[in-house]
Amino acid sequence: MLEPSFRDPFRISRRVATLGVVAAAAFLTACGGDGSSNAGATATLAVLETTDLHFNVRSYDYFKLAEDKTYGFERTATLVRAARKEFANTLLVDNGDTIQGTALADYEATISPIPCTQQLSMYKAMGALGFDAGTLGNHEFNYGLPFLNQVLGGGLDVEGVDASKKCAGAGYPMALANVYSSKTQKPLVQPYMLLERSLIAKGTDGKEVKLPIKVGVIGFTTPGIMNWDKRYLEGKVYTEGAVEAASKYVPELRAKGADIVVALLHGGLDSSAYSPTMENPGLYLSKVAGIDAMVMGHQHSVFPDTAAKPAYSQAGVDNNAGTINGVPAVMASSWGKALGVIQLSLQWDGTKWAVNKAASKSELRNIQSKNAAGTTVYVDPDATVAPLIETQHQAAIQYVKTPIGQTDFRMSTLFADVGDPGAIQIVNQAQQTYVAAYIQASLPQYAQLPVLSVSAPFKSGFQGGSDYTDVAVGPLAINNAADLYLYPNTVYAVKVNGADIKNWLEAAAQRFNQIDPAKTTEQALISTFPGYNFDMFTTADVQYEIDVTQARGSRIKNLMYLGKAIDPAQEFVIATNNYRATSGRSFSDKLDGSGTIWASPDANRDVVIDYIRKNPAVTRAANGAAKSWRFASVSVAGPVVFSSGANALAVAQAAGLNNVSLVAADDGSGKGTSKYAVDLSK
Repeated sequence: MLEPSFRDPFRISRRVATLGVVAAAAFLTACGGDGSSNAGATATLAVLETTDLHFNVRSYDYFKLAEDKTYGFERTATLVRAARKEFANTLLVDNGDTIQGTALADYEATISPIPCTQQLSMYKAMGALGFDAGTLGNHEFNYGLPFLNQVLGGGLDVEGVDASKKCAGAGYPMALANVYSSKTQKPLVQPYMLLERSLIAKGTDGKEVKLPIKVGVIGFTTPGIMNWDKRYLEGKVYTEGAVEAASKYVPELRAKGADIVVALLHGGLDSSAYSPTMENPGLYLSKVAGIDAMVMGHQHSVFPDTAAKPAYSQAGVDNNAGTINGVPAVMASSWGKALGVIQLSLQWDGTKWAVNKAASKSELRNIQSKNAAGTTVYVDPDATVAPLIETQHQAAIQYVKTPIGQTDFRMSTLFADVGDPGAIQIVNQAQQTYVAAYIQASLPQYAQLPVLSVSAPFKSGFQGGSDYTDVAVGPLAINNAADLYLYPNTVYAVKVNGADIKNWLEAAAQRFNQIDPAKTTEQALISTFPGYNFDMFTTADVQYEIDVTQARGSRIKNLMYLGKAIDPAQEFVIATNNYRATSGRSFSDKLDGSGTIWASPDANRDVVIDYIRKNPAVTRAANGAAKSWRFASVSVAGPVVFSSGANALAVAQAAGLNNVSLVAADDGSGKGTSKYAVDLSK
C-alpha cells in the first residue's frame, strides 16, 4: 500500500464498516471548526473504476508468449496515478471478474496453488495502487468457494469452507449484497461498507478546507453464478435480484449516515423486462432511490460511448451526459483497457454532502489512443507493477511452454464464422472421446446413444485483430491448448433429441445478420451475437446448411445425421460445457440443467490437453478439415462482408474457403482488422 499524501486524502484514515457498522474512529476535522461554518463549500470526488481485469496484470499474452500493449493493469495503473494527481479526492474501486482469465490465474489457482500466506498476483499488483473497495464478479466463483475464501482472506461462513481461516487476502474490502450463504441465511460477504474520509473542498471564500464525508459502497453480481458454477454453489449459496438487494440495503446505508452511495454492479444494461435473475440489470438498479453513482461491467463493453453507434442506446441512457436514468455511470471495457472516471460534484450544507448530478460527469480514459499523425500510441506501464509478480509470471510462462504435441497446420478461428473448423474440431474430438469413454464405462443406460460434441470459436475478434485463436504450425504446448479452449469450463454431457439439436443450431445461427439477396449495397454478415455462442458440430456424421437470408429461427436447412434427415425423436448425447448445459435454455429447453446426464469434474481445457498428449501428431486431415455446416447457396446482388484479422486470407484459402476474398486491408474500425467478403453462391 502506498503511504498517504496530503493531496490524496482518500488514502488517509480508512475506516471500513463490517455489515454497515462503522468502525470507531474520528474524522479528520475540518479546518476552522466543525464544518457548519463552511456551508456552501464544494468538492469533486473522482470515482475511479477498473472492471473485468481477468488477471491481466501484465500487458502479456500467455497464449502467444508475447507482449500485447492493448491491455493490462500495469498500464491502467498509470492512468490511476495520473487521475490522482489531477483530482484532490479519489475513490478507487474494482468491479469484479478479477481473479480468473489468464494462464497465470489458472497457475495460481489449480496448477501450483498459492499458499494461504501469499496474495494472488492480481491482488498483489492492485495493492501497489491501494484500492478502496471492490465487489465480486461471476468469475470469482470459477475455482470454488474454498479458494475464494482463501484469496479473500477467510471469513466465508458457508458449507464446506473453513470460515476461521485467516489468509493474506485481497488487500481491500469487498461488498456483495445479493449472494447469501445457505448455511447462515446471511450475506456471503458484507453487503456494503461505509467509508469515512476527509475531503479537500473549496469554501465559499475560495479557500481550501478539509471536511468529513461518509461514502457508502454496495456491490452486486450476476445471479447467473448459480447456473454457471452450479457444481460449486448449489445448496451452498443463493442469490437475490440486484434491485431487491439494493432496495433493502441502500436505505440502511443512508440511515447509517452515508452522504453518497456508489453501486458496484458486476452487470451491464439490458432493456428486457426486469426479473430477479436478470444478468444485466443496470437500467433498473439505477432507478433505486439513494444511488448516486454506478460502475458497471460484465459485458466487456464501454459507457459512456460517444461513437456514432454507441454500445448502449436504450431509453434512459445518455452517452453525452454519462448517465443512466440520471445517475452518473461508467463501464470501463475489460482487461485493463480503460479507466472509468466519474466526477461527482458535491455540495456541503454544513452537516452533510449532497451530489449535484447535473454538474457531475463520466468518462473513460483509454490506455491507447491516436496521436496527431494518426498513429496508435499506448500509455506506458507503471514501473512498480511488473516486479511485484515477476517470479510468478515467469513460473506461469514455463508451465505453459510444456510440450504436448505438434501440428501440421495453422489452427485458427480467424474464419470460423465462415466455415473453417481448424481450431474447433480438435476440441470437439477431445470432448466426444472423453464423454463416450465415460458413458461406456459408467453410464450403460446411455451406451447405445450416439455421442456428438459441440464447441464454438471462443476468440472471434471481439477484442480486436489479435483476439483470435491462432496456433502456428509446429510444436504444440499447453499455452496452445489454452488458446484452443479459453475458459475454465468443465465438460458436461446432455441428452437431447433431433428436434433439440435443430433448436440448438437455430439459436447458434443468430451469429449472422439476415441478408437481403436483392440489396446491392454492402451487408455485414456478423451480428452482435457473441462468437462464443456460435456452437457448431465438426464431424462428417452431422451435416446442415445455414440460410442467412431467412429470419432467425428458420435458418437451419437439410439437417442430416449419417446421410439421412435427422429424426426429431432420435436421442443423442452431446458433449458441451457447464455454461451451455445449465444456462442455455434459449438454445434448447434441455439446456437448463434438466438434460444433463453427467457433470464431469474435469475442465474442457484439460480434456483437450490430455487428448493432444494421447494423439500428439495433429494434422489438418485428421483434426481440422471436418465441415459439418455450410451456408445455403444464394446469390446476393451486393457484397456480404465481415471483419477478421489482418493479412489472413491465406488461412481461409488453406482451409478450402475459396469463396472468401479480401476487400480492404484496414476495415476502418481501429481494431487492427481487415474487411473480407464471402460469396454465398459458392
